[in-house]
Amino acid sequence: MSANQPRLTRQQANLLLADGVQADVRDSAEVLALLERQFDAALRHRSSELTGLAERLTPLLDAMEARRQQRVSLVRALLGERGSMDDYIAGLAEPARGALAAAWSDLESTVQACKAATTRNGSLLAEQYTVMQRVLHGEDDTYAPR
Repeated sequence: MSANQPRLTRQQANLLLADGVQADVRDSAEVLALLERQFDAALRHRSSELTGLAERLTPLLDAMEARRQQRVSLVRALLGERGSMDDYIAGLAEPARGALAAAWSDLESTVQACKAATTRNGSLLAEQYTVMQRVLHGEDDTYAPR
């Protein structure tokens, strides 16, 4: 927590952490759905749809990054510089521990699925770009002696 930010109580920090994880669970599911639509649009060469999807993805990803930074800051404020979400969750009493552990696990698996979809989409777009370069400019070795 920065010097110009008001001090939070432990209860307020706990609430911010839980709410942030829930917001990330919701937003990561939306990101995954948008990435699936992005793949479909890329397969079908619908560039205007790709642009629209990028415009929808950007604010979601920005919000998730801001919440991640806040989460790191809050956990470190509560547990010290080496504190992690796993340490934080382990220190909670039930039923809060179980609820947050389930949400955190859901978030982790959805983020992994998003990473895989992003890699897949990027590979497809790069492959399409390479094909278009070949169409426009030919193969590098088209006129090379054999």
